[in-house]
Amino acid sequence: MQKRSLSSASRSGFSGGALVRRRAVLGTVVLVALVALAGLFSYLTRDNQAPSNRPSAKPSSPSVSASASASAEPGGRAVALPVPPDTHDPIAFGKAAAVALWSYDTRAHAQPEQVAALHRWLTAEGLYVDADSVERQVPSPLLWGRMADSGQFATATAAEAHFPESFTRALQSDPGAITQAYVYGVTVSGKQSIAWNGSPQGGAEDRSATLAVQCRPDRPCALVGVMPSVAP
Repeated sequence: MQKRSLSSASRSGFSGGALVRRRAVLGTVVLVALVALAGLFSYLTRDNQAPSNRPSAKPSSPSVSASASASAEPGGRAVALPVPPDTHDPIAFGKAAAVALWSYDTRAHAQPEQVAALHRWLTAEGLYVDADSVERQVPSPLLWGRMADSGQFATATAAEAHFPESFTRALQSDPGAITQAYVYGVTVSGKQSIAWNGSPQGGAEDRSATLAVQCRPDRPCALVGVMPSVAP
């Protein structure tokens, strides 16, 4: 089975300095709520650290939202390009976004199509968005082509999502801190199923990620970025 690459699929066109400044702003905003999270300190200082896929340490939410279901099962019809849900709930949006990041179909879509689809999940607020951290979740064009040669595709489900403990503690100590950017940390745990030609059932593995999700009161939630490590 060919493995997915975490290398950047494409670049957003920003200069290196601008990208570092943008990440610093994002890290600072989320750091207000995730005071003790070591991964966020890495987010401020490292440009190319890949996100961890470790299972979350403390799963807490039992249900799977309808919007977090995969669009096809291994061996079935083509996996649709992901469409963001219209929700003001950061937990529900985080689940759906994780499924979108973990699902792909090289049989039906080109690599740029996948990247463009994920861009539609991103916040339009340039001060906070980190498109590069999302693009790194997509295999590179070269690897995508090799995966397409074997008909590889993946579907996913989100088993649970929660606010990291440090996020909850910080909000309890300073409830007004979130109101500048309305960026929430959401940790999602689930499963990714991968299949390819000759192996329609493929294999499955546990996945987990901590996402930065923006949910302003006057607009639906949007994705800000993917954290470089998973927050329990």
